Amino acid sequence: MIEVDHLTKRYGSFTAVDDASFRVESGQVLGFLGSNGAGKTSTMRILTCFLPLSEGAARVAGFDVTTESMEVRKRIGYLPEHPPLYDDMNVKDYVDFCAQIKSVKPGDRASAVSSAIDRTGLGERRTQIIGTLSKGYRQRVGLAQALVHNPEVLVLDEPTIGLDPAQIKDVRELIKGLAGDHTVILSTHLLPEVSMTCQAVAIINDGRIRLTDTVEHLGQRHRRLEISVSGASGEAIEAQLSDLPGVRHVSMSDVGFTVDTELAEQTREALKGTAETNGWTVDELEDQPLTLEEIFLRVISEEAQVS
Repeated sequence: MIEVDHLTKRYGSFTAVDDASFRVESGQVLGFLGSNGAGKTSTMRILTCFLPLSEGAARVAGFDVTTESMEVRKRIGYLPEHPPLYDDMNVKDYVDFCAQIKSVKPGDRASAVSSAIDRTGLGERRTQIIGTLSKGYRQRVGLAQALVHNPEVLVLDEPTIGLDPAQIKDVRELIKGLAGDHTVILSTHLLPEVSMTCQAVAIINDGRIRLTDTVEHLGQRHRRLEISVSGASGEAIEAQLSDLPGVRHVSMSDVGFTVDTELAEQTREALKGTAETNGWTVDELEDQPLTLEEIFLRVISEEAQVS
């Protein structure tokens, strides 16, 4: 549904997005995760045809953002970081206005406006002036305008930025409920945003895509193994564990070893073979998934070491 292929965006001599490639499947919610300045907003603006790309290609709902930009725009709903609201209009009139400029047919407009307002929890606020709304409700209005033409694709840039915890929870639930009916790409630097609302994740750092995967698969692959082994010196065992496939870090304690791996199944299988070959006894093996925060920090720290 969204295909990004070797996408590059330059501003003069500065490269904001560097050879980025990823996909978002139909009906999926993808969290586009990165620190401030990582290249998220530039990518979002290219996908919504707000900015031209410098190199590469991107397609949304089967249409090229460069050569078929009008077709792309018909099929997306865009919630920028700062929603484009008119403070002197009431909620219903504003959403109706957005329906008109998005070419919703006159006969369908009333039901489309009502549906967008109801889906975003604005029913009791439909006649309220937007300028009097809290930031949380203003964000809902921004989401309603993105939804009013029932787009195939939603592009949400930092949708909960600046909200209080209760407002964040409400907006996250709204976004999570969009899965299946819409393909959603959600740009954020907040890790809980992704783990609580998204089915897949793409991590961008310094303009480059560093990791893409489903949230479920990340939890299966990236794990921390607690291992108690006997039959050799601690230093010898630590060295062998460090060479197992997927292992990123090994630390030794009084009771055993802690092994962080990004290929958990392969690591466990290789451990059995290594233990048999070296005559070790694996007294205990426990594992748990790394948190998304730990995975993100690992990716960022490894890139910092390389650079």
